[in-house]
Amino acid sequence: MKHVRRFTPSFFLSLVHVCLVQANYAPYFFDNGARSTNGNMALFSLSEDTPVGTHVYTLNGTDPEGDPVTYGLAYEAGSRRYFSVDKNLGNVTLIEELDREKEDEIEVIVSISDGLSTVSEKVRILVMDANDESPEFINTPYIVQVPENTPSGSSIFKIEAVDKDTGSGGSITYFLQNIHANKFTIDRHSGVLRIKTGVTLDYEKSRTHFVVVVAKDGGGKLRGDNKVFSATTTVTVNVEDVQDTPPMFIGTPYYGYVYEDTLAGSEVLTVVALDGDRGKPNSIHYCIVNGDEGSFKIGNTTGAISVIKSPNQLKKEVYELKVQASEVSQEGDVSVYAFAVVTIRVVDLNNHPPTFYGENGPQNRFELTMYEHPPEGEILRGLKITVNDSDQGANAKFNLRLVGPGGIFRVVPQTVLNEAQVTIIVENSAAIDYEKSKVLTFKLLAIEVNTPEKFSSTADVVIRLLDTNDNVPKFSSDYYIARIPENSPGGSNVVAVTATDPDSGLWGEVKYSIYGTGADLFLIHPSTGIIYTQPWAVLDAEVNSKYNFYVKAEDADGKYSLAEVFITVLDVNDHSPEFNENIQEKTMIIGSPVKIEAIDQDAEEPNNIVDYSIMQADPANVFDIDQSTGEIKLKSYIRSLDIIHNITKNKDCIWSLVVQAKDRGSPSFSTTAVLKIDITEETLHKGPMAAFLMQTKDNPMKALGVLAGVMGIMVLITIMISTAMFWRNKRSNKITPVRRIIKKRQTPQPRAVRMEWLKFKRPSNAAEKFVVEDDSKSLHNENSNNNIQVAPVPPMAPVPPPPPALAPRGDAPGWRVPTVSGSLTPKFINKQLKKRGHGSAHNALVSELKLKFEKRNAAIGEPHI
Repeated sequence: MKHVRRFTPSFFLSLVHVCLVQANYAPYFFDNGARSTNGNMALFSLSEDTPVGTHVYTLNGTDPEGDPVTYGLAYEAGSRRYFSVDKNLGNVTLIEELDREKEDEIEVIVSISDGLSTVSEKVRILVMDANDESPEFINTPYIVQVPENTPSGSSIFKIEAVDKDTGSGGSITYFLQNIHANKFTIDRHSGVLRIKTGVTLDYEKSRTHFVVVVAKDGGGKLRGDNKVFSATTTVTVNVEDVQDTPPMFIGTPYYGYVYEDTLAGSEVLTVVALDGDRGKPNSIHYCIVNGDEGSFKIGNTTGAISVIKSPNQLKKEVYELKVQASEVSQEGDVSVYAFAVVTIRVVDLNNHPPTFYGENGPQNRFELTMYEHPPEGEILRGLKITVNDSDQGANAKFNLRLVGPGGIFRVVPQTVLNEAQVTIIVENSAAIDYEKSKVLTFKLLAIEVNTPEKFSSTADVVIRLLDTNDNVPKFSSDYYIARIPENSPGGSNVVAVTATDPDSGLWGEVKYSIYGTGADLFLIHPSTGIIYTQPWAVLDAEVNSKYNFYVKAEDADGKYSLAEVFITVLDVNDHSPEFNENIQEKTMIIGSPVKIEAIDQDAEEPNNIVDYSIMQADPANVFDIDQSTGEIKLKSYIRSLDIIHNITKNKDCIWSLVVQAKDRGSPSFSTTAVLKIDITEETLHKGPMAAFLMQTKDNPMKALGVLAGVMGIMVLITIMISTAMFWRNKRSNKITPVRRIIKKRQTPQPRAVRMEWLKFKRPSNAAEKFVVEDDSKSLHNENSNNNIQVAPVPPMAPVPPPPPALAPRGDAPGWRVPTVSGSLTPKFINKQLKKRGHGSAHNALVSELKLKFEKRNAAIGEPHI
């Protein structure tokens, strides 16, 4: 039997493990070269200006068995972590800002693992430079001491700046700001500072110079842009003084004065000289070279010049001294010197100011009383003023002027030498006015002209003015306007006028008076100027509503001025309307109105505007009246007498109405009258004669007058014809046959007579009137006694002429010829018409109409010849 070998399970597991171990290979990185960004980061370099968070590299490797790999980054202990890696993708990201100037190499351990094996490598990453640093000056601040005699072109200092960058970003060049204003120049590469060629330093002109130096790098890339950085510093150059300037006199030119009271040995003036080299000045030594003539001396170290003789021993008025100032070094050597001229004048002492004198000696107040408005150019002779200065020469020369209100007076002379009589002359007479200023005060000033002391003195000039009557009373207004009601009693105040006279005393008192054609009803108080009515004056606006006169304001000397006063009398409703008669009779033709009229004597509206109304009528519903015109007519439904007979049992149809006329004044006045109206119909009127008779029904005297006139004219014509025939037969002795036809000579018509003086218009209805045309050339008189022979003519129907031309009344309706037969002639006297001269015209018109109507009736009643 064959023997079978048996294996346990543990043995098989060990065998599988040995096989697997022998088959696993380690992963590895790809090596892609120096500039590759994909591999194991060997020879990788990175610019220091790379932004944090940038993906800078990708670790890349593989596993021989194809197993997935992971990546890792590790650092030495204590090293700064600059990168992070995505273990799966191998993306390396910058997580810390780089700075080449601090760390230019970074060591990193990179690793790759397949899960079983891990391969690690240490790589060195180079940090590349970027131009991120600015130049920096070292060993600042820069202060340089330079002697002022340093030759031009000499180097005086070396400036040094460093830049931590490499390459062009670390290279530095130098230059100066304001190179044209500088006295220095700099080597652009070495930074050596030099004095410009041809330029020297001068301590006396400028002790310090400030030089601004700029250091600029060569530029380089920074975050993709080319950047250039620079820095500035200031070099302070202090110039050191060197003894190279002569001394200088201060305060030239020099003038000194020796006065009459100067004592011998007194100091006249001091000269001062300084070493031109102010840094280390030498001491100054003074001496008088010439010109003193033994009369003056100078202090060697002080420069004080003194007079060694008394002023009365000095033989010249002006001395010119030549003074020398020398520099003395510390060793006692005299190096350089300078000269100055000192002028010393011997003068009289100005110890007397100008002084004013009056008649009794020195005086500083002068007074004068004079009348106002003296003539221009007049000298104020009451002022005795003298001015004097006791000094001599220029010290005694001074000016005079008046200080006070300008342009009124002037002083003569204006410039005085030693002494003069002062004259004050009037220059502006109008300004010397008592009413403006009763006292004029001035200062008379005398002040020296050419002296350093400018001594002066003053005197008060007081001028008291006396008043003259140089003003005219002046009214407060050129005209005054007043109003007064017409019912004001006598002695009522109207208006007060005011005039003022600025003169004093009696000359300033004003007396008032009035004159003029309109002043009869008025008086004025002579002192107060109140205008009032005469005690007996009765104002009536209807008679005269306007008054105009003058008022005079007069002073004691008769000087006066005028003003005009306008007074308006205000109308008051003091008149009642007035009818022609209290009882009137009128004939009314049915269909035609009758008219009543009342006149109000007031002067103004609404006092003279009359309204009409019917106060009482029986029966009451028959008549209507126009409120404004006073026309009365029947109600519109009354068209015949039959209707009237049905209304009333009064068969004669004569009715009485109580009518009222009321004005519109306040308070209002009214008047009533009784009007009797006879109502007829127009059927009775068939011709002109009937119309005439109808119109004269209420006034039979008018018809008789017209008839008598016509008959008289016919008799007069017959007499004239008979007389003419008698004289004709008397001149001729021949007896003519009975049958002879005698041709009647045409009698010439009188020159001033017109035949058609009375014309009739056929009435369209009984209410129309006769219209009379009166030619302006017709001869008539107011007494109706014209003896003109006029041949009657047949009645005609001419065009009606215009109504008689009467002067229009401004405030009341004009009187009109009644339009209805039987109208009454007005028997009242209208004051308003009387005032305008209209009363005579009305009377003449009525008389003429009577005469014409009489002639007309006579012509109708007689046969034609």
